[in-house]
Amino acid sequence: MSCALCSADAPVAVFAVTGGPNDADAEICSLCTDQINGELDPTHWRCLSASMWSDQPAVQVLSARLLARLSDQDWARDLSEQLWLDDEMQVWVDAGIVADTGHRDSNGSVLVQGDTVVLIKDLPVKGAGFTAKRGTAVRSISLVLDNPEHIEGRVDGQRIVILTKFVKKR
Repeated sequence: MSCALCSADAPVAVFAVTGGPNDADAEICSLCTDQINGELDPTHWRCLSASMWSDQPAVQVLSARLLARLSDQDWARDLSEQLWLDDEMQVWVDAGIVADTGHRDSNGSVLVQGDTVVLIKDLPVKGAGFTAKRGTAVRSISLVLDNPEHIEGRVDGQRIVILTKFVKKR
């Protein structure tokens, strides 16, 4: 079977397309899945010029969301302008687009509310009397909205503020 997005002849897995009808999903390859969950390689996503016209609504929505994430590329903006979606589909697309708040990990990956991150350095926690060890997973982070260099999370039962330059997205 081929990937619904890039048409690669590779093993595919079900990818849930949230925000719309229950059980809406697309069958995509692991390369596409990895990029959707991390950093996008613009050259790989030129395939969206075909997948955005798919007869599967979930694939169309996923394509539109990816084009929105690639809006810094001229070709992606051009494709977005060509894509027409009815009101219901547009609401579904908008429900899954995450606004970039400027929060980025040490590798430059965008951080969003609820992500899991891993500490890349031992961090002494001021006022708590302990050191958060390198490799510690911090689940369900919260973003400090007025400062893109800060996130909050629980480490050893304590809610602490962590600098984004000391974490990487999991």
